[in-house]
Amino acid sequence: MSELKEGDKAPDFTAKDQNGKSVSLSDHAGKDVILYFYPKDDTPGCTAEACNFRDNYQALQQQGYVVIGVSTDDEKSHQKFSAKYDLPFTLISDDEKKIVEAYGSWVEKNMYGKKYMGTARKTFVIAKDGSIRKIISKVDTANSSQQVLELIDN
Repeated sequence: MSELKEGDKAPDFTAKDQNGKSVSLSDHAGKDVILYFYPKDDTPGCTAEACNFRDNYQALQQQGYVVIGVSTDDEKSHQKFSAKYDLPFTLISDDEKKIVEAYGSWVEKNMYGKKYMGTARKTFVIAKDGSIRKIISKVDTANSSQQVLELIDN
C-alpha cells in the first residue's frame, strides 16, 4: 500500500472507543478531525501529548475540530488512561492494527539495537471533505495541539 499524502482521502475506519462504543471516521463527515496516533497509554510522551490536547481542547473545538486518539491498547487501558487524565475526547482501540496500518503508522522501530513493530507518533488533520489537510510526522508531544493550531492560522 502506498503511503498517504496530504490531499489524499483519509481512510475510513470503525473501531471501539474507550467506552466500548463503535466510532467511525465517517461519523464526523462535514467536520474537521484531528486524528492522532500514539504508541502507548500512560507513558510519559503519550501522556504529555494527550494532556496537551486536553488542555487546548476548547480552543480546538472552537475552531470546529473533533479530536480522536488512536493506539493499539485495548478499551480497558484507554478507559483508565482517559479517566486518570480527564481526557475529554475519544480514544480508539486499534488492537487489530487495521487503522495504524491504513494510516502508515505501524512501523518497524529500533530500541537498543532490537527491532520490533510499533505505532509511530503521527497526527493527521482531516478536512471537512474527508481529505488529509496536513500530516505531522515530527510531533512535539508537549505542544501537539499548538502544532495543529498553527496550521489552522496559516
